Amino acid sequence: QVQLEESGGDLVQPGRSLRLSCTASGMSYNNVPMSWYRQTTGSERELVAAISGFGGTTDYAESVKGRFTISKEKGKNTVYLDMENLKPEDTAVYYCNVGHGRPLSSWGQGTRVTVEP
Repeated sequence: QVQLEESGGDLVQPGRSLRLSCTASGMSYNNVPMSWYRQTTGSERELVAAISGFGGTTDYAESVKGRFTISKEKGKNTVYLDMENLKPEDTAVYYCNVGHGRPLSSWGQGTRVTVEP
């Protein structure tokens, strides 16, 4: 069974940067496509960024383009989300999942990002 573990969330001021990490364990093979999602209270979970299995293709939500970068560790099912110029509207619980923009596994606990002065 796939297990997802996210980390790196924190309380930061607007304009600061943060790196989130996620490892998917229990996979039969490496180099799977992975994605980051986020959810605020009372809202649907939304796709933030996705990356193909070997990292050659990335996709981003319009709201984070130019500020967030998704990347994968070569040969592993570890994905990162580098977030720059954070805004209060980026405040959310961030989740990763297997699949390119389509979650294929049950969700992990997520990691909370809070952006406020």
